[in-house]
Amino acid sequence: MKRFVIAMASFLFIILLTNCSGGKPADNATDSTTAVKSDSVDVTANWKLGVQMWTFHMFSFTDALNKVDSAGIKNIEAFWGQALGGGMKDTFGIKMSVESKAKLKDLLKSKGISIVAMGVIAPGTNEEWIKAFDLAKEFGLSYITAEPRDDQWNFVDSMAGVYGIKIAIHDHPKPNHYWSPDSVLAAVQGHPNIGSVADVGHWARNGLNPVDCLKKLEGHIYGMHLKDIVKFDDTQAADTVVSKGVIDFPAIFAELKRQHFSGMLSIEQESNWYNSLPDVIATKDYFNAQVAKLK
Repeated sequence: MKRFVIAMASFLFIILLTNCSGGKPADNATDSTTAVKSDSVDVTANWKLGVQMWTFHMFSFTDALNKVDSAGIKNIEAFWGQALGGGMKDTFGIKMSVESKAKLKDLLKSKGISIVAMGVIAPGTNEEWIKAFDLAKEFGLSYITAEPRDDQWNFVDSMAGVYGIKIAIHDHPKPNHYWSPDSVLAAVQGHPNIGSVADVGHWARNGLNPVDCLKKLEGHIYGMHLKDIVKFDDTQAADTVVSKGVIDFPAIFAELKRQHFSGMLSIEQESNWYNSLPDVIATKDYFNAQVAKLK
């Protein structure tokens, strides 16, 4: 009988202990589950692969869009001045007619392609900036790739806040004002709606390590131009297919993942102008393969 009482008491104690803990696992088990869930988040799912339409600037917007479509890419960065073609008489930009804009929207919709950004632009007046923002809003853009003058920073930052469309500063080779990430950071200070579209090819042309530049601009990168070059620290270095040149793209993609980058990477092939579609497709395939390794 004594053994029975002791056994029952032990059983009741175990039940009581379980109820007091709410049936929950120990704290360390909860932390482990949370950590695994956090580590399993696919940051790259938020990345968009696009094409900067300058890649196909030898062709009309309509023909260029057909090339983007045939590459299986659904996002573009448009540029001002590209003839629309396809029966439209205008060029892409703030002077497009209402009719041309309507036809262009229909064309984009028919192919399931979105204009995510446009540029590189450098409006000279506030009026031109406002028209640019109006155009960006009409086509649902996320950001405008631009090189604003220093005396325009306050205005464009304010307008970007009003429209909900970011300004992404582009870097060109020296002696361009924004050749270094330091000059971009100067524009970013005190301007929450100004950031960077990181052209890693131009950074390499300027003798800068693209990964170091990305680290400097952490938290301010809205997009990237995806291009490779044949020679480091040469402002005249020719383009080549991404992965065939001197830039370490696996390191770049890893850094973007570390930063939880969420934006568009625009393929910009600035060579082989009349037959660059195979190069664009090769870059897309390489990009997809590298991103798959990051998951």
